[in-house]
Amino acid sequence: MTTLNPTLKAITDRIIERSRPTREAYLKRTRSFVQQGRVERDQLGCSNLAHGYASMPKTIKIEMLQPTVPNLGMITAYNDMVSAHQPFAEFPAWIKDEAHKHGATAQVAGGTPAMCDGITQGYEGMELSLFSRDVIAMSTAVGLSHQMFDGALFFGVCDKIVPGLVIGALSCGHIPGIFVPAGPMTSGIGNKEKAKTRQLFAEGKVGREALLESEMGSYHSPGTCTFYGTANSNQMMMELMGVHLPAAAFFNPYTPMREAMTRYAAAHLAEGIKNKTAKPIGEMLSEKSFINAIIGLMATGGSTNHTMHLVAMARAAGVILTWDDFDEISSIIPLLIRVYPNGQADVNHFAAIGGLPFVIRELRNNGLLHDDVDTVVGRGMEAYTKEPFLIDGKLEWHDAVAESRDEDILRPFSRPFSPDGGLRLMKGNIGRGVIKVSAVNDEFRVIEAPAIVFNDQKEVLAAFDRGELERDFICVVRFQGPRANGMPELHKLTPPLGILQDRGFKVALVTDGRMSGASGKVPASIHMSPEALLGGGIGKIRTGDMIRFDSFTGELNALVDEKEWAAREIPEPDLSKNTHGIGRELFAGFRSISSSAETGAMSFGGDFA
Repeated sequence: MTTLNPTLKAITDRIIERSRPTREAYLKRTRSFVQQGRVERDQLGCSNLAHGYASMPKTIKIEMLQPTVPNLGMITAYNDMVSAHQPFAEFPAWIKDEAHKHGATAQVAGGTPAMCDGITQGYEGMELSLFSRDVIAMSTAVGLSHQMFDGALFFGVCDKIVPGLVIGALSCGHIPGIFVPAGPMTSGIGNKEKAKTRQLFAEGKVGREALLESEMGSYHSPGTCTFYGTANSNQMMMELMGVHLPAAAFFNPYTPMREAMTRYAAAHLAEGIKNKTAKPIGEMLSEKSFINAIIGLMATGGSTNHTMHLVAMARAAGVILTWDDFDEISSIIPLLIRVYPNGQADVNHFAAIGGLPFVIRELRNNGLLHDDVDTVVGRGMEAYTKEPFLIDGKLEWHDAVAESRDEDILRPFSRPFSPDGGLRLMKGNIGRGVIKVSAVNDEFRVIEAPAIVFNDQKEVLAAFDRGELERDFICVVRFQGPRANGMPELHKLTPPLGILQDRGFKVALVTDGRMSGASGKVPASIHMSPEALLGGGIGKIRTGDMIRFDSFTGELNALVDEKEWAAREIPEPDLSKNTHGIGRELFAGFRSISSSAETGAMSFGGDFA
C-alpha cells in the first residue's frame, strides 16, 4: 500500500485529537466489562444461568455448561413484510448448526423492529422512521443485556436498522461481533423505466394501475431494493468498517453463496472466540474505521442519510465527527461508481463488474484508505480487496478483477467520474446543510431565485397540482426536523420538482427534513441545522426572499439585509397534526430531546459521547 494521502492524514489526526477524551472514556467503560480468561456468562449466578438455559434442548444445555464453549447471541431484524429482512428467517437455524460444528452454541438474543421507508414514504408512519434507529439500538442492547453471550451476530440491512444495530453493539462493545447481511433482490425493471412511469403518473398521463405494475416490477422479491440508497450504502459501510466478511454485501438471498457466507460468519466468530483472535467490537471500531466509512461514502456517491447515521454511530464509540470532516474528505476522494440514482445501473450490475473489492483496492493502492485498522478477519483492509467463490462447497477468496468490466458503472482511480466525492456542505445565514451533488448535473448546481415557503410537503404537492409552481424558485420546506416531527424523508417531492426542472425551470429544495437515500437530479440542501423549531435561519425565510444556492462553493444565503434578517422572528408552527396517531404520541420524548441533524439526531441523553 502506498503512503497515506497527507490531507487525509491531517483530517484523521484532527479527528483523533478531538475525540481523545470521549474515546478514552468509552474504552475505559467497555474494558471494565471484559471477563478476563472466562466466558461472558461465567459471571452470572446459578439461578440466572438456569433461566438462560431453560429453553434449550438437553444436548445443547450440556454444551452450554462447559466453561470453554462460547455462546453466540443473534440479534435479528427479521420480519416478512420488509423484503430485505425476510431472508433472515433461515439464518438462526444455519448459525446454530454451524456453531455446534465448531464447538459453540448459539441463541437468538433478541429482535429489533425493521420498518420500511419505502412503505411509509409520505405518510404518518414516516415520522417514526428516524427514531426507529434509536429504538433498534436500545432493543439490541436489551437483547445483549443478559450477559449470556461471548460474541454476537447482527442481522440487518435497511436504512435505520444497521446504524441502530451498530450503536447497540457498541453499547456492549466488550464482546466481538460480525454483521451478517441478506443481500439484494435480483434485478427488476430498469431504473430509467421506473422513473419515467413515476413522472408520467405525477403528470396525470398514466393511472395508478400502470404505476403499481411498474413499481412491482422493480420491487419484486426478497432482498434489498437494488438502487444505491441508504440500505445499500449501509452494506458498503459495513465492508469499509470491516464488520462484514469480505465482499459479503451483494450476493442475492436464497442462493448457495448466501448460505455459505452466513455459515462461515458463525464458524469464524466461534473459532475466533475460542482461540482469542476475535477482537471486541468496541476496540475494533476505531476513529480510522469510521473515517474509512466516510471515504467509502464519497467514493461511491452514497446516501446523504449517513451524514447523520455515521455521526451517531461514531459517537457511540466515543468518536466525534463533524460535517466539516465529511466535506473535507469529499474534496479528496474520487467518485468511482455510478449506480442509480447517480446512474442507471443497480447494485447487482455493480457487483458483477468488480464491486466493492475493486473500489477498496483502488482507494487502498492510492493512499486514500486507512489500512492500519482491525477487522473481523484480521488487521488491515487487504482481505476486502478480494471476492469469495464457492468451489466444491468451500469458500475461497480471490483477488478482485484487474479491470472494470464496464466503465460506465465502475472506474479505476486513474479515470474517475469526478475528482471528488458526491457530497458538499452548504452554509450561510440559512444554516448548515448537506447536498448530494453526484446525481445533479452541473448546469443545475447554481440557482438564484425567490423562495416559496411551505410547512409541509403536502402543501408543495397541492401547489404543484394547482399549477402555481411553474417558475424559477427555491422550495423551502421547514419544521421538518427531528424536534418538530421526527424528520421524515420528503421523497414525494422528487417527482414534481423533477418535472418542473425538466420543463426548463430552475428549482432547488432547502429543508430541515430528509430526502430519500435515493434522491438526486434536483439540487437539495437538506438536514438544515439548526432546524426551524430550534431557531435555525431556515425559519426566517419568507416567500419572495431571494436565495443564493451555489453547490460549487457551498454558499446558501437569503439575500436579505443583515439588520432585517437579525430582527426577523420565526413563526410559531402548528404541529398538532404531528403529535398523535400511528404511534407518534409514543415518540414525544424522543422528539423533545433529539440533538441536531449535524450531531446525529440522537435521542440519547447524558454523557453519550
